[in-house]
Amino acid sequence: MPQPAMATAAAIVATPVLAEVVRSGFVEGRHRGSLVLLAADGSVELALGDVTSPVFPRSSNKPMQAAGVLRAGLDLAGERLALAAASHSGEAFHRDLVRTMLDEHGLSPEHLQCPPSLPLDQEEQEAYLAAGARRDRVAMNCSGKHTAMLAAAALRNWPLDSYLAPDHPLQQLIRTVVEEAAGEPVAAVGTDGCGAPLMAISLTGLARAFRSFVLAAPGTPERRVADAMRAHPEYVAGTRRHDTWLMRGIPGALSKVGAEAVQAVALPDGRALALKIEDGGARALGPVLARALRLTGLTAPVIDRVGRMPLLGGGLEVGEVRAVF
Repeated sequence: MPQPAMATAAAIVATPVLAEVVRSGFVEGRHRGSLVLLAADGSVELALGDVTSPVFPRSSNKPMQAAGVLRAGLDLAGERLALAAASHSGEAFHRDLVRTMLDEHGLSPEHLQCPPSLPLDQEEQEAYLAAGARRDRVAMNCSGKHTAMLAAAALRNWPLDSYLAPDHPLQQLIRTVVEEAAGEPVAAVGTDGCGAPLMAISLTGLARAFRSFVLAAPGTPERRVADAMRAHPEYVAGTRRHDTWLMRGIPGALSKVGAEAVQAVALPDGRALALKIEDGGARALGPVLARALRLTGLTAPVIDRVGRMPLLGGGLEVGEVRAVF
């Protein structure tokens, strides 16, 4: 049985190191991953690692899910549409808008099937707990997406209790959006952390999808989602999150992170990127993303902010996580 073992080893070696963890001048760890950059014409400009096999993009799929609810006929715009595509931080303004949207569509927090959670943002979480609040479905970072899905199902008289089932009409519509945007079939369907169907595509397909959203004709569901996210990035992420910083600091950029260290970004001229850190190490995401953005020719102060990942020792900075490609 040596052949499978050799093939597995070869596959591991083929995944390049994208970031090093350097403490006191000593490399104490490495993060491998894959990354693809698309040129403005959509061609592959750079590919590191495996960018054609399927991955779960996790919350980087949310723009496609939001476009799906628009295709179902739900009329969302502005902050509401941005929140439908969000992995929000659970800040008070996020929770307030989720409750408002539920009320506007005749729904209640009890309809939500995302798990009860604490706010994603650490500062907000501390304030939330200090105020005596408990885990709540509205505070969960995907509650805006779930609210939009429920509202779309209610509008179409589709079942509410099974809105997360992969064979639900809304989820089938979302699958169509994902496949059209990515330019490839969904390779597998799993269950995301919030309970929603999770559709696997390649990193190249993910970059193509984001590119298609920024280049879509004005007024289309895809362009409406991209425009809402870029106009209201604090509702997509939060006041202390790098998606917000990027969409504020780089005019026209569309950015969305996903769990397990996935990231996709598209620029208004059609350049796009998608990456995944193999071990899911989120600490490597910012430095690798910043390096990838610089390779597109971008120079903006926000890139340095996103790329900075210091290591502390005794409360002092003693090292960093740095990109090495």
